[in-house]
Amino acid sequence: MSVQYTPVIWNRNKIFYDAVLLIAVALYLYVYMRVAPGFEDVTKPIDGATLRMRAFGSCAFLMLTVILCIGPLARLDRRFLPLLYNRRHFGVMTAGIAAVHANYVLGWYYNFSPTDKYVALLSSNTNYGQILGFPFETFGIAALLILFVLAATSHDFWLSFLGAPIWKALHMFIYAAYVFVVLHVALGALQGAGDPVFTSVVAASVVLVCALHFTTGRMEARRDRGEETAKASLQEKGWLVAGDLDEIDDDCAKVVTLSDDERVAIFKYDGKLSAITNACAHQNGPLGEGKVLWGCITCPWHGYQYNLSDGRAPAPFTEKISTYRLQLIGSTILLDPKALPPGTHVDPVEIGEAA
Repeated sequence: MSVQYTPVIWNRNKIFYDAVLLIAVALYLYVYMRVAPGFEDVTKPIDGATLRMRAFGSCAFLMLTVILCIGPLARLDRRFLPLLYNRRHFGVMTAGIAAVHANYVLGWYYNFSPTDKYVALLSSNTNYGQILGFPFETFGIAALLILFVLAATSHDFWLSFLGAPIWKALHMFIYAAYVFVVLHVALGALQGAGDPVFTSVVAASVVLVCALHFTTGRMEARRDRGEETAKASLQEKGWLVAGDLDEIDDDCAKVVTLSDDERVAIFKYDGKLSAITNACAHQNGPLGEGKVLWGCITCPWHGYQYNLSDGRAPAPFTEKISTYRLQLIGSTILLDPKALPPGTHVDPVEIGEAA
């Protein structure tokens, strides 16, 4: 269901993304449970139930690691963006795999407990005052609950209902879930692990996530400093900060007041930004309140139209209005307050190519 409670149309990219993900998960589980046992120490065979627990548990851990790597990789290299667009599908599937792992654990260790298996899980080990023997199950439960909440609120309906700031803050708990999973593994499986490969994989995964986020953070800090320098340079030359890109809805405008009789309408349309005077050449109608059609703004008073890139009325009409230069630094819009002669062409600023 979408935000309007209408069926979501699955396109080819979504189907391909989920199909590849399902195949990868199925292949990993098959290799872990069917192929890997052939290489284990036959003097210490692993029973089937434990093997299934480890297969699904390790799969969920690796999937969560990949999820946290997708964001930094997409910022470092745009070729990873296709993985980012449907990352929520990845998260929902991870929650499902983690739930299967938890179900196997409960079924194997607590199914024949005289008390309720959930009560037994929480009460069988209460040694919270020590590291060795710490009830690591608590961390696993906390991580699973977070994954369930994130999966349940992953749809765009919740993004619209909660609002972007709250929804984003909620989904930042994915990092808390990862910390809990790492603690769950470190205080649980790794305590009795005799296989150095498993320990190496866990350590390498944690290092990879931390390294990618650290590298991306350094890169964005350098970019932010560059943006601040560029903004300061333009402001020294007389340019004005006109606002933030997110303040303007698509096919709408933000009106900036330069003086009592001079206002500029900055339009966001077709992935571009253009600025023109807010006054129509006919009777000074407020162009910023008009409608954008085919790259032209229509005056709401009498229907006069002007091309947003040059301020000229479509032929055979000859009216012209002033245009203005813009710069987009990050998400900050800067405006040159000096009006250009009416009808002067100004290349629109491409939003996707902001400095």
